[in-house]
Amino acid sequence: MQILAIVVLASSLIFTGCNREPRAAAISDPHTSITTPAGLTPATSETAAAPSVAAGRPEPRDRELTLPAGTTLPLVLDTPVASDTSRAEQLVQAHLAGPVTVDGVTILPTGSPVSGVVTSAVRAGKVKGRAHVAVRFDTVTRRGDVERYNMTTSALARTAPATKKQDTLKVAAPAAGGAMVGALFGGKKGALIGTGVGAGAGTAVVMSTRGKEVRLAKGTLVNVRLERPLTIRVPHA
Repeated sequence: MQILAIVVLASSLIFTGCNREPRAAAISDPHTSITTPAGLTPATSETAAAPSVAAGRPEPRDRELTLPAGTTLPLVLDTPVASDTSRAEQLVQAHLAGPVTVDGVTILPTGSPVSGVVTSAVRAGKVKGRAHVAVRFDTVTRRGDVERYNMTTSALARTAPATKKQDTLKVAAPAAGGAMVGALFGGKKGALIGTGVGAGAGTAVVMSTRGKEVRLAKGTLVNVRLERPLTIRVPHA
């Protein structure tokens, strides 16, 4: 009986071990696949840690466009200029009265500030010498920008008109008047004396009177031309 009991117990242990081995192997098998629900992807450490990068667009870069020599710049004076009040090297401010374009592209928009200096200011003389004033603009800034561009332009120059005719009248009129008065009181001799006296008075008036001055008020519209090409950086539209 004891031998039979030992045999039965051994058989039972062997049967139990055989039933457990396949299950353990199924769990520990590295090739065993795990089924996930449809539409879901198993998360991994790599995909979870990968950041989402948005595709960025490059910033548009400015382009350089050139105004050729001879281009006209229409300006409005912001600083008054005059032959009798301005001084050489005095700063003069102005702005563009209209846009400056090349091939349909606006390089310098209306209102772009321009600056320069007085290069000559000569007051009218009493005897001779006509009044003269000149300005040369040398920098421009594209409206809305801060960068200033050096440029070379034609001079803005103005000279007062000659006054010879007016001076002749100033001498002749008193002379004629003196001759008439002299003739009334002294005949022919008196006329000659009166002419000399009148002419002298007229000459004195001319000698003490200056000619016309040149004055360009604030808001005066003027034109200058580029003497050299001017390259400006213009943003893309």
